[in-house]
Amino acid sequence: MPKIRVLIVDDSALMRQLLSSILSSDPGIEVIGTAPDPLVAREKIKALSPDVMTLDVEMPGMDGIAFLEKVMTLRPMPVVMVSSLTEKGAEVTMRAMELGAVDVFCKPADAASGGFLAHGPELIEKVKAAAASKVRALVDHGRRPATRLSVTQIYKSTDRLVAIGSSTGGVEALRDIVLALPPDAPPIVIAQHIPPRFSTSFAERLDGLAAVRVKEAEDNERILAGHVYIAPGDRHLTVKRSGAALMTHTHDGPLVSGHKPSVDVLFHSVAEVCGSNAVGIILTGMGRDGAEGLLAMRRAGAETIGEDENPGRRGPRTGPVAHRRRNPEIVPGVTKALMPTH
Repeated sequence: MPKIRVLIVDDSALMRQLLSSILSSDPGIEVIGTAPDPLVAREKIKALSPDVMTLDVEMPGMDGIAFLEKVMTLRPMPVVMVSSLTEKGAEVTMRAMELGAVDVFCKPADAASGGFLAHGPELIEKVKAAAASKVRALVDHGRRPATRLSVTQIYKSTDRLVAIGSSTGGVEALRDIVLALPPDAPPIVIAQHIPPRFSTSFAERLDGLAAVRVKEAEDNERILAGHVYIAPGDRHLTVKRSGAALMTHTHDGPLVSGHKPSVDVLFHSVAEVCGSNAVGIILTGMGRDGAEGLLAMRRAGAETIGEDENPGRRGPRTGPVAHRRRNPEIVPGVTKALMPTH
């Protein structure tokens, strides 16, 4: 199997050295070049045709976002953003995800002292996942000119709850699903593999574009129609019942299935509280997180939907996903299933 050819773009010589050292340690990855700024990177992209590019968010000359927009318009490729865990870094990185970057790697605070190497397996995993991802040319998403629900409509009882599990690399598909929703869509709860701070920026950016209201979930708030609730980046999200109302519960705790927030944690709670009055959706690239929870939802009678990574397969579906959609069909397939039935 050919190696994954990676181009590293970062204005810090130390970061270029660290990233190169970590990625080169994996036998399946070859670092074919590095660049200190977008101008050099542009020439190396033309000359080397990398499979994956790691891109620093903030650089001199042309910032990473402006460069990414040009790349995704003219020469789309899998890009892993390298960002600091700051509020500004989170906002810029979420913009990068909207432009088509497939994942984000957060720089450890102790990078200069050698703590960076401990995060090597995470970086390698993200680059490999990026290489296997499907990218497409940049499409502009304008704000949806739609009227949101009135207060009376919001508080009407809902027939079902929708739960979605997505990895960081699923941001684009998740965004497309949310932007396709009508104002009267059923309430949606989302566990998205995303770093702390990033979930707030992600929710705010989607809220500015979608017909539904999108927000970062808070503890003990009523779940309402026409609303999307995204788990905070460092807390688990579950659903509970208070009388006839569904409520959110966010809480700290250990990693579950390797993640916090965990899709399994969310799905198990939805299975227990909502039973058959729910829809479970899982996007590809999730690893093991979400499989057990989605199976629990299916056994409780919920409809379950997922991307089909093996569309040629035949025979009955006995796993957690009852309805599979091929990659180009996942967004229209999911949004059709979520449309309210009147």
